[in-house]
Amino acid sequence: MSKFDDAQNALKKLGKEILDSLRDGEFPTLELPDRTTGNIVFDKTKGQFVLGDSSITRDSKNIKHIKSFSQLMWVAAFAKKLLGAQRTSSLRDLYYSSEGEDIDFSSQSESDRIVADLESLTGLAREDFGIFPEEHSSIYGRVTMEYTVPGYEGREVDLTISPDGLPVGPALMTAEPLDTNAEMILAVESGGMFSRLIETKAWETFNAVLVQLGGQPPRSTRRLMKRLHEHLNLPLYIFTDGDPWGLHIARVIICGSASSAHIRGLTIPEAQWIGVTAADIVNYDLPTESMTDADMKRLDELKRDVRYETPKWQAYIDDFKQLRKKAEQQAFSRYGMDYVVDVYLSDKLT
Repeated sequence: MSKFDDAQNALKKLGKEILDSLRDGEFPTLELPDRTTGNIVFDKTKGQFVLGDSSITRDSKNIKHIKSFSQLMWVAAFAKKLLGAQRTSSLRDLYYSSEGEDIDFSSQSESDRIVADLESLTGLAREDFGIFPEEHSSIYGRVTMEYTVPGYEGREVDLTISPDGLPVGPALMTAEPLDTNAEMILAVESGGMFSRLIETKAWETFNAVLVQLGGQPPRSTRRLMKRLHEHLNLPLYIFTDGDPWGLHIARVIICGSASSAHIRGLTIPEAQWIGVTAADIVNYDLPTESMTDADMKRLDELKRDVRYETPKWQAYIDDFKQLRKKAEQQAFSRYGMDYVVDVYLSDKLT
């Protein structure tokens, strides 16, 4: 059964439960997994955050629940329209569509939260309902994908077709990986570094599929990397800036996030971080900036985060706290445009 069928069946099941309650003369109620902090635990066996056993009830006869209950029903109806029309929507588009139908969301944050309610209620990801975040990631490399979206079914695309890379949108995220000559996935934090690695043919040098993360990547990009990792047996390496934010980009890809604890199939525990460490800053004598108060506070937070409790990750944090300096990926350019490929990445990947 396809994800499309799963999503349609989940919505039909939800609609039937609501109708059955109404026909029985009862106020419908919904039982949702509790996504509050107290019910999010780190599963060390799985290496990711998961939800505990606690749940919440949304009762349509409770005046405090009526708004969120109605919003959830509207989001489910919106998703049903998308699936029926074989269309997709961004989270932003969903928010503005609600205004057109006089559905009261105070902000997009509120509508995003209700979309997450639909995910946790059905056990399916928003992408399965055709709802995606705004794109800001790209991909480039020797991989052939086959589209599955309506109107393009069966068409194949070579991911080297554009020198700018291809944006990771709904069509690419749902395409099937067919074949590759690549030996690894190299995910990089910034668009500038992504372009540099294409221009310098680093993708040929390392026989790598390049992924531009664009900062903390959207779930659609993490899902695509996981599919390439599993379907094509490609190891994943993550190259980020040398600061607490770069560290956390890698750990979210590897271990997941608390906000996605209700979703399965996103983490890549085998991925390796090859970003700029404090030791790299010293050893490569990189241009640096001083850590700000916000950077130091973030390091303290990561120090206490269960995802960073292993000696290796604790050491990375301690080294940055001691050095109190940070460096971007582009800092290697002080030695020439190709230095990052010829020296740094060659050191890290061999």
